Parts: sequence; structure tokens; C-alpha cells
Amino acid sequence: MGSRRITPPWDYLHQASVHSLESFELSRLDHAAKLRKEIAALLEQWIEETAEALLARWVREYRQFPPQSDQPADVLPPAELPFSPTQTIADGQRQPERRLRSRRSPPAA
Repeated sequence: MGSRRITPPWDYLHQASVHSLESFELSRLDHAAKLRKEIAALLEQWIEETAEALLARWVREYRQFPPQSDQPADVLPPAELPFSPTQTIADGQRQPERRLRSRRSPPAA
């Protein structure tokens, strides 16, 4: 895509009537609005195409892992949260709670 040099029609703009200038302004604004719609449509198409390409890459990379035999292939396993306990801790094995110490110095006497 080459850069386009914009040269406004200075002679016309200086010599045109107010009505002609209004008409020129409206035609330029109309053209700009049409270009904006085209850009929005192209941007939406670009996003869709990129998303589909990334989905294809994801499927390609994770296809190598066979589905587990106990679950249907179309059901994902439940996600394990990083803070969920993996094992239950018996009451006798609980760790003592730690209290945070204040960083403030003790009050002066």
C-alpha cells in the first residue's frame, strides 16, 4: 500500500462560494464516513480470521493428547483452582496459624 500525498484544491477553496464550500465539506465527510465503515468491516473480518487461525493452532497442538477413556471426548474435565485443597488435612495435622507482625515500632514509653 503506497502513501498518497494529499494536496487540497487551494485555488478552488479560496474562490468558492459559501454554498460550494458547504457542499465540498459534506462530500468529504460522507466519503470519510464510508471509509470508516469499510475499515470497521475489514477490522472485524481480520479479527475473525485471526481467531479462527489461533483456534486451528490450538486444536493442532492439543490434538496429540488422546481423550480420557472415562469421559466423552466432547466434555472437558473440571478445572482445578490453584487455591483449592488437593487433599483434606486431618484435624490433628493442622498447621498452627501464623499471625503477621506489625512493622510499626513499639510505642515509646
